[in-house]
Amino acid sequence: MSNLQDSAPTESQNQLARFFIYLESERKYSIHTLSAYRRDLQAFSQFCQEQDKTSWSDINEALIRQFVSTQHRKGLSGRSLQRRLSAVRSLFNYLCRHHGLAGNPAEGVPAPKSPKRLPETLGVDQLNNLLTSSDDEPLVCRDHAMLELLYGCGLRLSELTGLDLSDIDWQQQIISVTGKGNKQRRLPFGEKAASALKVWLKARAELSKQDEAALFLSNKGQRISNRSVQMRLKQWALKKGLDSNAYPHMFRHSFASHILESSSDLRAVQELLGHANLSTTQIYTHLDFQHLAGVYDKAHPRSRK
Repeated sequence: MSNLQDSAPTESQNQLARFFIYLESERKYSIHTLSAYRRDLQAFSQFCQEQDKTSWSDINEALIRQFVSTQHRKGLSGRSLQRRLSAVRSLFNYLCRHHGLAGNPAEGVPAPKSPKRLPETLGVDQLNNLLTSSDDEPLVCRDHAMLELLYGCGLRLSELTGLDLSDIDWQQQIISVTGKGNKQRRLPFGEKAASALKVWLKARAELSKQDEAALFLSNKGQRISNRSVQMRLKQWALKKGLDSNAYPHMFRHSFASHILESSSDLRAVQELLGHANLSTTQIYTHLDFQHLAGVYDKAHPRSRK
């Protein structure tokens, strides 16, 4: 751990390197998660160096609490500190399991709570406006198909851009999606999305390079990037006169909220979204309650002054 810049790595550094190999090869963590964990553990390692701790076995709960307090004073949000603590806990769990460390000193350390923000959603009329298109220009056809899938299947942005042509099962009208941790799930898509996809696939030939497997392409004929999707969506929102600062995950929030409003089937929404824990999905019950409360306020005679 000490002197991370030294040419000869310490045993702690070697253990840390093996930890990241473990996360990548065995736990199948995404590039984004690995990058975040590297930043978090780099900050933790630097803090430990400043406290003259040269081995993971030197670290106790009091030191980790001090680390959290220091980071909090530097302005890190509760959410960022929770992730940073999660990285530290994961590291020590690994060290206990694979390198004989006696216990996990981060186990009982809480992170400061951050206020829960309800996810932003788009209304049905706003979505209908965004998803209405009659232009047959290839990039417009592509954007229309992407937005239909984002809303029609509740996809994450990386799930959308990671789709290949072979992921579509036209017979059953299902797409195979690779989500977080390389977990796969199969999702149905509706007639509107199917129609938009068919139009895009005809136009795709004008952009496609030979042997390109990606479903959605940039104007250069390569797999479209996450950043490009974000920028195109902002352009469409402005063009359609939306006040909201639209972003791709808003479609996923809207998908979950609208299905829950109609079905009240939280387990089904969890499966469709690919959430590992039901608690993650339960945020949408708050949105559903807001909707019901709004209906009550407008409709019930005793709710008005």
